[in-house]
Amino acid sequence: MEAQRDWEKLTRRLEQLMRLKYFPVAFKMLRKKSDLDKVPFLRKPDHKVTLCQLISQVRSFDWTVGADADDFLFSSCPSIIGLSDVPQNHKDGTFRSIVWAATKEDGRKIEASIPRLPTGEYEAVAMAPLVYNPFEPDMVLLYANPAQMMLLINSLQFSRYEVMQFYCVGESSCSDAIARCFNTGKPSLGIPCYGERRYGHVQDEDLVMAVPGGLMEKALQGMEALYRRGVRYPISFAGAEADIGPQFPVTYTGLDEVMKKVKGKGNPLLVGVTGGIACGKTTVSQMLEKLGAPIIDFDLIARQVVEPGTPALAKIVDYFGKQVLQEDGRLDRKKLSEVIFRDMEKRKKLESFTHPPIYEEFFHQVNVITEKDPRAIIQVAVPLLVELNLQYLFDTIVVVHISSEEQIKRLAERDGISREDAANILKAQLPIEDKKAFAGFLINNEQDLDTTRSQVASVWEELKRLQTS
Repeated sequence: MEAQRDWEKLTRRLEQLMRLKYFPVAFKMLRKKSDLDKVPFLRKPDHKVTLCQLISQVRSFDWTVGADADDFLFSSCPSIIGLSDVPQNHKDGTFRSIVWAATKEDGRKIEASIPRLPTGEYEAVAMAPLVYNPFEPDMVLLYANPAQMMLLINSLQFSRYEVMQFYCVGESSCSDAIARCFNTGKPSLGIPCYGERRYGHVQDEDLVMAVPGGLMEKALQGMEALYRRGVRYPISFAGAEADIGPQFPVTYTGLDEVMKKVKGKGNPLLVGVTGGIACGKTTVSQMLEKLGAPIIDFDLIARQVVEPGTPALAKIVDYFGKQVLQEDGRLDRKKLSEVIFRDMEKRKKLESFTHPPIYEEFFHQVNVITEKDPRAIIQVAVPLLVELNLQYLFDTIVVVHISSEEQIKRLAERDGISREDAANILKAQLPIEDKKAFAGFLINNEQDLDTTRSQVASVWEELKRLQTS
């Protein structure tokens, strides 16, 4: 019954980004009634209840609750989550035809359309605020307004995209979220029904989404990425009558101009080189450079644009104060990192000072190289290439990777820190699997240098073919 993830950290960040009004609900089906006794601080109802009442107690009252079939007021609720069978007067349409359908035939259609958990596999259900790490949930129920839900959908679709299909059976909408999510293993958005609003206190503007527990980290990673790109809640209004052209990202309004700058004075093949921390990106870049690929290093440029006397450093000091300077007037990166580490707004402000001059210097260096060789194969080392959404700048991307276990080992040795500290640093990074999804070429740098050199040589031959074609 113990939680396998750090749900508290994930939940707090999700609440911050979505500005949630309610507690995210951890929802778990239990094989045995006796499993209820294993959930800390669990309350069983002392009178007959509905499923939506229990959910409301968790999301609004901050309670941990559980129930078996005998705790429910009538069979509709437990039959949806598989704790009891559907009564005959429901199956034949009688029940639905009294209020919710014109005829018994319509009532039968409603009952037939309602998804349910398999009957007899479970004996109880437990729910708790996800933030308390109560157990590893089957799914998480999130109640939010349409704008917040749109952000959540965008976040879930950010990587490994697929179209989301949502349904509405009408009354008994808990089946749309809970049962459909449970049975399909996919997120399911529902419009809370009349009953959930009347008995479960769901507000007019509220929607509900059930997200499989295994997809919650994906949702948060997508939301973090969208936040960095300016997509966040609450949504600022551009104005229906205003000139909204300047409000659009450059990819909508100035992409052609950017790509002209990127290509410089020729038609180079631009190769983004990235990977995880301590994966050996520098080693691979040096090998490519020896084969003939001049290198542009974003890390080096990032240091140059904040040297004493630069406009970027002046803006940083004006905003953050002299506390971020060393005694010699140079930027104290450690102090600045501590300031922006947990504050996304301050991080965005810092990026607004440093990114424009970084890109301008990047464009300048491309020009210098293409003046000598218009069809050069230029490698651009960008550690945060994927995180900063710079994929569009490059013709192809090389991702250098090793296993997470080897990453932890190398990082601990390189920085003189414990394996535990190294593992925590790794957790804060974008997973290497997410970066690999953007790769045109993968280089596994886990073995000896000769093996890596052989892979680099193969990639180099492919890059030359790409440039020729």
